Amino acid sequence: MRFAKTRSAAAGITALVLAACSLSPHRETPPAPVPAVPAPVPPPPSASAIDAIPDAVPRVEPRSAHGNPPFYDVMGQRYVVLASAEGYSERGVASWYGPTFHGGSTSSGEPYDMYGMTAAHKTLPLPCYVRVTNLRNGRSVVVRVNDRGPFVANRLIDLSYTAAAKLDMLREGTTLVELKTLTPGAPDEITRATEAPPPALYVQAGAFGDPRNAEHLNAQLHAAGLANAFVLSPVAGQKSLYRVRLGPVNTVAQFDDLAQKLRALGIPGARLAND
Repeated sequence: MRFAKTRSAAAGITALVLAACSLSPHRETPPAPVPAVPAPVPPPPSASAIDAIPDAVPRVEPRSAHGNPPFYDVMGQRYVVLASAEGYSERGVASWYGPTFHGGSTSSGEPYDMYGMTAAHKTLPLPCYVRVTNLRNGRSVVVRVNDRGPFVANRLIDLSYTAAAKLDMLREGTTLVELKTLTPGAPDEITRATEAPPPALYVQAGAFGDPRNAEHLNAQLHAAGLANAFVLSPVAGQKSLYRVRLGPVNTVAQFDDLAQKLRALGIPGARLAND
């Protein structure tokens, strides 16, 4: 079993305390007093017990008094907290965190329960509800976002142990996912059936209204040896954008490799295309 190694560097993270609004990333040591002996972690439930744990059920909740500053900084990166979760949809890499953080304080001030259906996200308001779909196998769960993170390049969401188990991603530690926020009381449409084949996934390097700019970036990528870059023309009925993409990518390793190469070319923030 591989635990969330992507969190190992987070012990040294220090978040800014903003006026009347503090953010305490769950990766930090919980506030004093710290018990001399860590609280014991319950043994992992059986597979059948994991399957029996229900998804989070969206309900109307007030915005948390903690973990929702207008913005905050971690490791030199500024994150702006979204004013609303409505309509949020994104694709990227999911990781998970487990025993090391079990019982510790989340950014919302709630204790982290690795056996709950929860998650951490850098910019979604706390709390909110998200459907997470594993794009490699079609499995889907609903989690309640009550924490901040993951503060590692290319990672979009950090899932609880149980949520990761339900998505069948514990062994690998990461997987490619699709996120869609849910509105309490509104219909929840699962975008992909379990038996559906994995979709073709691409990394988007940029989007431009002027096709000449798209072609310029595409040529730059080809000159740098990224032969799988191409320009996708506007789709009828959508924004008139010329999107520069690379791929397809089938694994987190391929995504990370392309993202690293793009950063080296001065193109940060690579993400999986969401259409």
